[in-house]
Amino acid sequence: MFESLELFIGQVIDIETLLNNLAAFNYKNVKRALIEGEFSQRGEILDVYPVNFDGPVRIDFDDEKISRIASINLRSQKSIWQHKIIIILPFHKKKKEDVFTSDIPLNNFVDIQKGDYVVHNNHGIGRFLGIKEFDISDSKKEHLIIEYKDGDKLYVPKHDMRLVQKYVSFNKKPPRLFKLGSKEWHKVRIKIQKRLQMLAAELLHTQALRASLKGHLFSEDTQWQKEFENAFPYTETDDQIKATLEVKQDMESLQPMDRLLCGDVGYGKTEVALRAAFKAVMDNKQVAVLVPTTILAEQHFYNFSHRMKDFPIKVAMLSRFRTKSEQVGIIKDLKDGKVDIVIGTHRLISKDIFFKDLGLIIIDEEQRFGVKAKERLKHLRVLADVLTLTATPIPRTLHMALTGARDMSIITTPPQNRIPIKTEIVEFDEDLIKKAIQRELKRKGQVFFLHNRVEDIEQIARIVNRLSESARIGIAHGQMSPKVLEDIMIKFLDGAIDVLVCTTIIGSGIDIPNANTLIVNRADNFGLADLHQLRGRVGRSDVKSYAYFIVPPKKILSSIAKARLEAIEKFCGLGAGFKIAFEDMQLRGAGNLLGGEQHGYITSIGFDLYCRLLKESVENLKLLNEGTANAANI
Repeated sequence: MFESLELFIGQVIDIETLLNNLAAFNYKNVKRALIEGEFSQRGEILDVYPVNFDGPVRIDFDDEKISRIASINLRSQKSIWQHKIIIILPFHKKKKEDVFTSDIPLNNFVDIQKGDYVVHNNHGIGRFLGIKEFDISDSKKEHLIIEYKDGDKLYVPKHDMRLVQKYVSFNKKPPRLFKLGSKEWHKVRIKIQKRLQMLAAELLHTQALRASLKGHLFSEDTQWQKEFENAFPYTETDDQIKATLEVKQDMESLQPMDRLLCGDVGYGKTEVALRAAFKAVMDNKQVAVLVPTTILAEQHFYNFSHRMKDFPIKVAMLSRFRTKSEQVGIIKDLKDGKVDIVIGTHRLISKDIFFKDLGLIIIDEEQRFGVKAKERLKHLRVLADVLTLTATPIPRTLHMALTGARDMSIITTPPQNRIPIKTEIVEFDEDLIKKAIQRELKRKGQVFFLHNRVEDIEQIARIVNRLSESARIGIAHGQMSPKVLEDIMIKFLDGAIDVLVCTTIIGSGIDIPNANTLIVNRADNFGLADLHQLRGRVGRSDVKSYAYFIVPPKKILSSIAKARLEAIEKFCGLGAGFKIAFEDMQLRGAGNLLGGEQHGYITSIGFDLYCRLLKESVENLKLLNEGTANAANI
């Protein structure tokens, strides 16, 4: 029988019974729960670090009633976000014969509210009506109530809660409810299961193909590598250290690396990439860093050059910021091996570019490249180790589903001393703008003023100038000549510009720790994911940062715009990207990874069950392959 502990808000449970249950599940009673499989109790507060969780969970009791369940930050011990229902699995090492099935939850939080659409593994899509107690065999038992087509109701006992998850899909339209007891759900599920077996086979085939190729076996870290890493001015997070280790292990093996590194904006993915690039150069190999925009190329060029200035490493940039003759010179130096690291846009994968000895390709935000560029990258993947960075969060459930079929590292912990960004939704107010700019300049900081219309951006710059006469103002947008734009960006990076009035050209990857006030004009015109990315331009150091989203009067805003703005204001804590609009951000990450064909399957059965079935297919196929290989050896 499947064993699990289900805990939810409002549940009445004796704390001693719960502690005994945890002990029976092989959890260890300690002073402070710091690693998986530990729990600690202080009066009416219980901290548990359940298996497969990213961190500990704090459960608050009011007498014998659970009043609060929240994920907590390991370092600060503060709540990160609240939960309605959690599922705790026994703590034991997975045995060889334990095969994953779709009845095992991948997401241990069942964060559903009355009225939400939910998916029951065996009965399909319905609507959640709440939790109710029923008298069964002389005792009270809690059940989830799910309503199906024609008002039929399913009562799910507490021990089967793992079979229920919130319905999430790429489709904004409400799903079709299934008829309880009909064979339709079973048919849909079987059809998708067969398709997912094909997808799993493709993924494992690609992996097996890579395993059969021989790549470059990079040497172990040099003394210079240690010196380079010690010069990092911040304290690495545990996730950064783990990701760096995983990348190095890949590089030091004969199999070519193809690793995906995910992390919220400003969480230190670039530092992991820098260390990998340095390691490659120490083995006399060249590195290509491929980025989607010229601004991001400039930013990386600035960062790589500054971090490596004390070492004999030649860093170059290839983008429209370079003149034709400069480009010709860089291309020749690449071929002759005089350039160690080259940073560039899709220009880097043109057919006229040749390397003397390419060892590592770093791709930033691959999903933003066109089809042709992606095809060319497929070809390059065979030639060198590849590290892909993305700030679009990949849902944990998908990460777990792809374990063993795709190499992924995830950074979920924010850098030390980061302070959440103070976010305000405001109407256009010259006094407020003036005060916000003055406060930032008073502490010798810099300001982004984002106005996404080139037609009247100069007019806005004049208003900003009038409001802060002493400020040095710059304008940046994509229609400027490359030379002018580059000069402006370098001045801003070097602190020679106080306020940059710009378009969304600064939308991703720009990292200027001294810029800690962001003002976005007409924020109602942006999607939630875009607002989160823009807000990530500030708050990259240990000083208090501010984001002001300017909108028209609330009464003329559409209901969708209102909902988006409320969400961006509400989710301003660290790591909010993993919480912000699951549909908007996380599924975009899943979409990038899975491709359009899978969207229909996710709409039919919901994202969570899709991931469970995918993992089941991957695990079963791997087991089958191992069995076939063993039989062949016999």
